[in-house]
This record gives sequence, C-alpha cells and structure tokens, in this order.
Amino acid sequence: MGQLTTFTQVKDGSIVTPKGFSAGGVHCGLKKTDRHDLGAILCEVPAVAAAVYTTNVFQAAPLKVTRESLQNGTLQAVIVNSGNANACTGQQGEADAYDMRAAAARHLGVAEQDVAVASTGVIGELLKMDRVNAGIESLPPRLSSANSGAEDFSQAILTTDLVKKEACVSVLVNGKEVTIGGAAKGSGMIHPNMATMLAFMTTDAAIDQEALQQLMRQATDVTFNMITVDGDTSTNDMLIAMASGLAGNEVLTPAHPDWEPFAEGFTYVCRSLAQAIARDGEGATKLVEVSVTGAVSDLSARAIAKTVIGSSLVKSAVFGADANWGRIIAAVGRAGEPVNPETVDIRLGDISVLEQSRPVAFDEDKALAYLKGDTVRIVVDLHGGAGQATAWGCDLTYDYVRINAAYRT
Repeated sequence: MGQLTTFTQVKDGSIVTPKGFSAGGVHCGLKKTDRHDLGAILCEVPAVAAAVYTTNVFQAAPLKVTRESLQNGTLQAVIVNSGNANACTGQQGEADAYDMRAAAARHLGVAEQDVAVASTGVIGELLKMDRVNAGIESLPPRLSSANSGAEDFSQAILTTDLVKKEACVSVLVNGKEVTIGGAAKGSGMIHPNMATMLAFMTTDAAIDQEALQQLMRQATDVTFNMITVDGDTSTNDMLIAMASGLAGNEVLTPAHPDWEPFAEGFTYVCRSLAQAIARDGEGATKLVEVSVTGAVSDLSARAIAKTVIGSSLVKSAVFGADANWGRIIAAVGRAGEPVNPETVDIRLGDISVLEQSRPVAFDEDKALAYLKGDTVRIVVDLHGGAGQATAWGCDLTYDYVRINAAYRT
C-alpha cells in the first residue's frame, strides 16, 4: 500500500475488497467475441445505495428500472450487460429490463426491488433475452469475493475499452478500517453531465443514505463530470454506489469527525476511474489534463476547462505534438465565461507559451518532446479570481474515426 494524505491506496484492491461483496461475469452471447458480456455485483446484505444518471433526454430502459429499485434507498445486487444498450427500444425494451431484474433477483436470492439493472453497447437493438436469461442463470456459482470475481466483472462491462478500470482505497473511521472500491467502463461517447458511462462503487462503511447521495453528486461534479473523449453524452450513463455497513463504524454523516477523510477517499476513487476512462478514450495515445486557475468562480473554471479539453482542434494538436497555443486560447474565449483578454497565461507542462495574453519565445524542440509524452498537462491562468478546476480528456486520432465508423460491425 502507498500512503496518500488521509487515506491509503489499496494495491490490487477492487469492488470486492470491501466486506460483504462478491462479483463475477460470464459470456452469454451478446458480443461476437467470446469476451464476458454479462456481470453482477452481489452484497451479503441490503446495502445503502445511491446513484446518478445521464441527463440525456433519451434514457435507456435500465435507468428507469434502476430508479424504481432505488426508491427505498437500498440495493443488494446489480446486473449488467454489455454489447447492447437496450436504449430506444420502446415497451419491449422496458419489459426486457424488468425481466432482467426479476431473473437476477430469482437466481441471486434477493428481493426484486433491491436489484439495479445497467446495459451498455449498441443503441436501438432489442436484447436477445434467451441468451441473457441463460447467462443470469449461470452467474451465481461464478460470483466470488476474490479478485478473480472482480476481474470477470470488469471484463463483462467493457465495450470498446482496451483496459479495465479499477481503484480502491482504505480509510480509518472510528479507528476501524473502511474500504472503498470502484470499477468503471467507458471509452467512447464520453461527455457526461452527471456520471459517466457505467461506474460502480462499493464500500463497507456504515453511511447515511442521504449523505451518500450528496457525496456522490459532489464527487461526480469534480471527477466524472470533468472528463470528455468526444463530446457525446450517452443514453446509458449511470454511477451506482453500494454501502454494506459491515465495517462496523458509527454511521457516517457530514457531522461525523471522520467524514472528510472518507469523502476524500471516495472522491479519489471517482477521480482515478474518471482519469482511466479519459486515458482509454477510443483511439487515444495520451491523457490530456487541463487545469484552469484565476477564474471568477469554480463553476466558471469548470466550464472553461471542459471547453478546452473538448476542443477537437486542441485534441488534434496534442495528437500531432503541435504546440499550437492559439487553439487553446480560442477555446478559452468561446467558453461563454468572464475572461479578461489581456491577462491570460498558458503553459504546456512547465513550458510557458503565453503570458498576459502575449506570446513568449519558447524552445519548440522541448515543447515537441513534451507533447510526445503519454500525459500532457495544459495550464491556463486567467488572473481574474480564485476559481479553479481540472478536466481530463485525450487526443483525437485517426483510430477514433476508424473505431466509430464501424462500431456496429
């Protein structure tokens, strides 16, 4: 383990590291490959739960079912499929999502209203429910509290992703070790306005449901909501958190003396998953980080940072290792936020390219070498206030077009 501020990063930790959780995955035939495409997370007890969802007007059927399940503030299981989004599928799609919930409840031995449903993949195609039901029936013996279960689950939720996304930390609450784990998928259609793609968090903390929901929204605003790959918000975005309470701590609320360390650990897991999604953007060769300081407010800084990170011209320049700061300042200027056009500084890493909105001489070879790295940091100082924010994204490459030109095939 490596020590970080108020929490500790758990080496090889996962969504099954918190007490009470198991997970697993199978291949049921929704994908043309033999990679897992159906997974589940199960808690030994009904867990305090919270969720945030996409703001896209066209919301997939599983979101309706999950919202209904979460009305009582608890969940005991999540059933997830990849390869098919079950979005824009009408009444039949809704019926299929409810059938997934019922089948999962029956085979996992939990109450139907304590099951969340999530789907990801191609929009507008009906699920092959015979395959889904057969897969759900085969899942229970494959669920495990060992990391192999988390590995199988992580593989089951991937679509165009190249790598799994996991993070885990521990923190002391009332002197007891509390663990927070997370897993996510996402590579394309990434420009969330709540959470991003599919993300799942588990913790063994005892926590108030309202406090968990509030923490999730706050953490989402500065992590998942601050990434972009291609400017598209999915119909299926969902982030779910489940808390088993088995760590035995006193119930966490913002008034608890150990609330801040727990909140920092929770936010760190969200940030790690969000950064992993940005780094694994479709066709990406590098992670791009945009930090904005000196804005009139944090909200303004967020808007500017997301405009820069989402600029196709900026993303293309980073791919080509071109130190074209003009694209960066143009994105700052069109963000619709208050900016003094005479006071902007821009750096690429620690290489200053603009000071007080005027170009400065810099070593082009040094900038080229920096931009060829696998992580590029763009820093924008507006000198207009105390607002600050950071956004994450990736470069725009030829492979992004290739992948999405043939997504259904």
